[in-house]
Amino acid sequence: MQLARIAAGRFHYAWVVVGVVFIALLAAAGVRATPGILIVPLQQAFGWSRATISLAIAINLLLFGLMGPFAAALMQSIGVRRTVMSGLALLAVSVAGSTLMTASWQLVVTWGILVGLGSGMIALVLGATVATRWFATQRGLAVGIFSASSATGQLVFLPMLGWVVEHDGWRAVAWIVAGAAAAIVPFVWLLLPEQPEDVGLAPFGAVADHSPPPKPAVNPISVAFGALGVGAQSRDFWLLFASFFVCGASTNGLIGTHLISYCLDHGIPEVRAAGLLALMGMFDLVGTTLSGWFTDRYDSRVLLFWYYGLRGLSLLFLPFSGFNAYTLSIFAIFYGLDWLATVPPTVRLATDAFGKQMAPVIFGWVFVGHQVGAATIALVAGVLRAALGSYGPSVMISGTLCLAAAIAVLWIGRRPRAARGEAEAVPVGV
Repeated sequence: MQLARIAAGRFHYAWVVVGVVFIALLAAAGVRATPGILIVPLQQAFGWSRATISLAIAINLLLFGLMGPFAAALMQSIGVRRTVMSGLALLAVSVAGSTLMTASWQLVVTWGILVGLGSGMIALVLGATVATRWFATQRGLAVGIFSASSATGQLVFLPMLGWVVEHDGWRAVAWIVAGAAAAIVPFVWLLLPEQPEDVGLAPFGAVADHSPPPKPAVNPISVAFGALGVGAQSRDFWLLFASFFVCGASTNGLIGTHLISYCLDHGIPEVRAAGLLALMGMFDLVGTTLSGWFTDRYDSRVLLFWYYGLRGLSLLFLPFSGFNAYTLSIFAIFYGLDWLATVPPTVRLATDAFGKQMAPVIFGWVFVGHQVGAATIALVAGVLRAALGSYGPSVMISGTLCLAAAIAVLWIGRRPRAARGEAEAVPVGV
């Protein structure tokens, strides 16, 4: 940490931490999303059905979410740096190991279970934890940047990987993403302190007499389930959980997993289809960062109403777009701006409802809802495509769910919550 201490004497080191975490989230999300471009190549190489491959992806998405609260608690127990390094190492080993697979159950183990667990250790709960530790002000902006990196990692690298899979096969893609995950481990070790106090700083924007909260005295599993017990008694928790279920269903589960295959069904080649996801990723970087800025200034419920409502309308439009270059580009830009714009206001509402100390772990459980939704739609869309020959019904279902979520989020925080006082008493120090 000597390098970090030297840098901290020149400027606030919180922004270096933002950069390191941004890159880690970018890489982890890119690895987790890679199966989206491998559906057709794996089908051609092994003869596996889309439903079988979608099952592995659904397990990936589900474990990615289920790891959230335990990862947040683990960061409090063994530290952020060790948790992130362990997750990156697991991703590198499991993806590299997938190049040896010959049976579908091995796909489920590597790209499903192991990649799901590894990426879940480096997910949006990492951004929420780091933003809470390192920022007293501008926290919404920091969460927006982290959220943007998560989505951008899923989307921006896919065109390059799509080109690789066309020219060199799916195994070359696996080696590239495994190498990328491994390459980031040394940077995390050298440049990511646990908290500002480790480099002689207070959180960005904190008052002079700031003191860090104590570490929890209980183990990570107790912390995670203790937070769930408090959250489960609150209507706000279930509204946040349900709305994030819809968020995951309409992004990672549907568009992130199946858009390339949907485009192939309409005669659009893989690289061009992956380019649409890259376009979404670039605009997500703008949209989600702006959402963080808005969250610091405006009512989070109103922001979520517009985000979910506009996303639902765009999905209902997609099956009737004609799948030409003009309409798909408009869809990609619009959808990209809204891809993970929901995260900063959701984190803000969780913090308002349950307090600063509990918020990262509570958000971890809310994020479980995100990935349960993603896994559900990833599997349902694959099964419906196999049965009906079309992704249209799945798109319409997701669009309708978004419109329902737009109404539901307006009720968050509308009445006092007994859980708020209890939340502060639970030992889940950040």
